[in-house]
Amino acid sequence: MNELHACTAVELGALYRQGAASPVEATRAVLAHIERWEPRLQASYALDPEGALAMARASEQRWQRGEPLGALDGVPAMLKENIATRGVPVPLGTAATELQPAADDAPPAARLREAGVVFLGKTTMPDYGMLSSGLSSFHPLTRNPWDLAKNPGGSSAGAAAAAAAGYGPLHVGTDIGGSIRLPAGWCGLFGLKPSLGRIPIDPPYPARVAGPMTRKVADAALMMQVLSRPDWRDHMSLPEQPIAWQSLERPLKGLRLGLWLDAGWGTPVAPEVEAAVVRAARAFEAAGAIVEPLAPWADRSVIEGIDRFWRTRFWIEMNQLPEARRARVLPFIRAWAEGGAGLSGEAVFKGYSETLNVRAATVAATQAFDYVLSPTAPMPAFAAELPCPTDDVSRPFDHIAFTLVYNMSEQPAASINCGYTREGLPIGLQIAGRRFDDLGVLQMAYAWEQLRPPQRAWPQPPA
Repeated sequence: MNELHACTAVELGALYRQGAASPVEATRAVLAHIERWEPRLQASYALDPEGALAMARASEQRWQRGEPLGALDGVPAMLKENIATRGVPVPLGTAATELQPAADDAPPAARLREAGVVFLGKTTMPDYGMLSSGLSSFHPLTRNPWDLAKNPGGSSAGAAAAAAAGYGPLHVGTDIGGSIRLPAGWCGLFGLKPSLGRIPIDPPYPARVAGPMTRKVADAALMMQVLSRPDWRDHMSLPEQPIAWQSLERPLKGLRLGLWLDAGWGTPVAPEVEAAVVRAARAFEAAGAIVEPLAPWADRSVIEGIDRFWRTRFWIEMNQLPEARRARVLPFIRAWAEGGAGLSGEAVFKGYSETLNVRAATVAATQAFDYVLSPTAPMPAFAAELPCPTDDVSRPFDHIAFTLVYNMSEQPAASINCGYTREGLPIGLQIAGRRFDDLGVLQMAYAWEQLRPPQRAWPQPPA
């Protein structure tokens, strides 16, 4: 059994049932571990030890009465700061926000609170979630615990860094172009971008989802059991379904897997990354799956169009801010948004149309396969201070070619660790499934957990 602060949610639930540990003991252990890490990592926002211990004591009493609210009762968790929790301001990662306490829990927070989860606090993100980085004008610079000189990625930056560092077993991120999977890959985690609408979210937006980020697939399955419950506030959410989230075992024999190593645009895949993904594919093949190469189906025109649309959308939103507040937005993001100023309606419409074009192309390209394997990102973690791997405002999205398409197509996709670079940095394997087959993606990731070589020890706080 792990030390209490490093226990998985599954392990903590077993300890609580046996009376071998309590939610209060677990929460204190995690808070002490955070205190050791946080001065160097800077992954948290609105950390609330007193509130967490009050929730833990309430959970402890329920376990003592034999009346827990479920398998997650008393398990410590943190949520990305753009997922509102009652009474906590939502800065959206930027100093441009006027801080006001949130009136209510957003759907993911509401479901976890109903399940008795202990809220330790929130985790950091970059300005408006517009970067794959731990860089923010509001939060201190968030770093990668595997190497403090490296970036955890983003926009679920703090969630990934915190999960890898052991800030409790349960974390929730959001993803509109790779913001769960990219940091999960760079921090050695499991991160699931579910089908659009599988987890209700508020406010809903096309391609935007919330999802679990954990060290183990089984913990994410426990979270999906709770997070996927309905909430009327998400008018794009899927109908509730009786999905057996805990049924993670499945045979691999005969499954058709696509191996996608060339996205058709963006940064070329680093040799170490490609080699790790190919090794994973060969392991699936040895277990009975049929692995076939998958050719690229998109080119640079896709991201150029989507980029034009996103720049214009954000330029409009940013211009609604008073000048003094607008000036607080990260300069990189301001410069990026300015690229959308003055574009014609025709140019913006054609840009938006690329989201529909790549949606159709992605579904068509992947339809012949049960699942598709690919790199999560084409490179390992990059320098902590950079806003994105290219550090180029004219090409800020060259690292999201493998992740973006599944946001547009609404298909479930996950990242799970599949190896390490020579320097010891994690390498993410992306596993994508057909639309609505969220459980299947979990099952494939769980199968990889059983197939992959032993993992390196999780990083520990600097001395």
